Amino acid sequence: MLYIRAMKAEILSIGTEILLGEIVDTNAQYIASRLPGLGIDLYFKAVVGDNMERLSETIGRARERSDVVICTGGLGPTEDDLTREAICAVLGEEPHVDPDLETTLRSFFERRGYAMPERNVKQCWLIPSARAIPNPRGTAPGWWVERDGKIIVAMPGPPTEMTRMWENEVAPELKARNPGEILVTRTLKTAGVGEGTVDEMMSPLLKSQNPSIGIYARADGVHVRLGAKAPDEESAWKLILPVEEEARQILGAAIWGADDDTFESVVGDMAKERGVSIATMESCTGGLLASTLTDVAGSSAFFRSGIVSYQTEVKMQYGVPPEVVDDYGVISPECARAMALAARERFEASVGVGITGVAGPEEQEGKPVGTIHIAIDAIWAAPQSMSYVFPQGRTAVKRRAVTTALVLLRQALLEYKTEALT
Repeated sequence: MLYIRAMKAEILSIGTEILLGEIVDTNAQYIASRLPGLGIDLYFKAVVGDNMERLSETIGRARERSDVVICTGGLGPTEDDLTREAICAVLGEEPHVDPDLETTLRSFFERRGYAMPERNVKQCWLIPSARAIPNPRGTAPGWWVERDGKIIVAMPGPPTEMTRMWENEVAPELKARNPGEILVTRTLKTAGVGEGTVDEMMSPLLKSQNPSIGIYARADGVHVRLGAKAPDEESAWKLILPVEEEARQILGAAIWGADDDTFESVVGDMAKERGVSIATMESCTGGLLASTLTDVAGSSAFFRSGIVSYQTEVKMQYGVPPEVVDDYGVISPECARAMALAARERFEASVGVGITGVAGPEEQEGKPVGTIHIAIDAIWAAPQSMSYVFPQGRTAVKRRAVTTALVLLRQALLEYKTEALT
């Protein structure tokens, strides 16, 4: 077994489709975010296509300079799935078919009513330095390869298979092999304040070395990341918690969540706690706000309904007064407020949200691409609205509008008065 103070790791994402940008490499991000908690230092990440020579060279170089090489992808049954072959070449070992793996794999296909294609037999390979890592979600077992004090971990590319294998098999093993210092983090998520403002507010704490503090602008606001190194989690949390308490006192209500919280889940929880119902009328976002809110488990407890009123006639059909459209146009704060009110009243909700604007690629009513108007109409407060121009492309405009709507919803829910619903 390899026992060192801090393992050095390298992540290799394998597949031409990743190299060419045809799919997004979420596996590397997932693994990288979890290595600090295992006390493992990540030094390198690389992407390599399905080419035997380049893949063997990349794995060999990674093995020379790192203690553990973590590979994802290339474990399928096809000719261009070359991860096993490359590892064999690097170590100079010949593969053999493991009978237990073959029995398990043939049973996998039989349970589904299929005969196993013979090309899948390569997924039953092992070499003397490798043991199989179980994969109940797919046909490709992983490989744990260990020789000369170095480890290669090969996991399948599909994220659902990889994450299960990582969480249940790989991460616990790596943690047991690496009893050095670990890094524990807490991320506080804020909204309504800019990156520079947060930096100024946090300045009394920024000289801290352990925990260290980082401030980052993200799509859902500004994040404050606290990270502490210690021999174990308990000691690390003892370093973080007092600083977190000070940070929360400084930032106050600007903090909307922490760590893995999403804006929609926080807003949904607030709505459920208050017994508040939400309805939406969307134009330029095409129902994205309703979709985002209903991504929250149990959203039926607070989400009443949503309308995608893409055309002007539909807005009026569902309650936007014609005179509002005539006097102000559909790309206006007045129209957004009318949409919010119409959604709330039509579906007998506690709060309505209206979104209208120009997602692009062409201007509308003389308004530039990226013009957005969002309104909130809650029965316990005066209507709120926000307008801005964000010309960053159609998808980004829609996503930004939804995030802003969630910010306004949270603000309205913070002002909630129980007696308003009685």
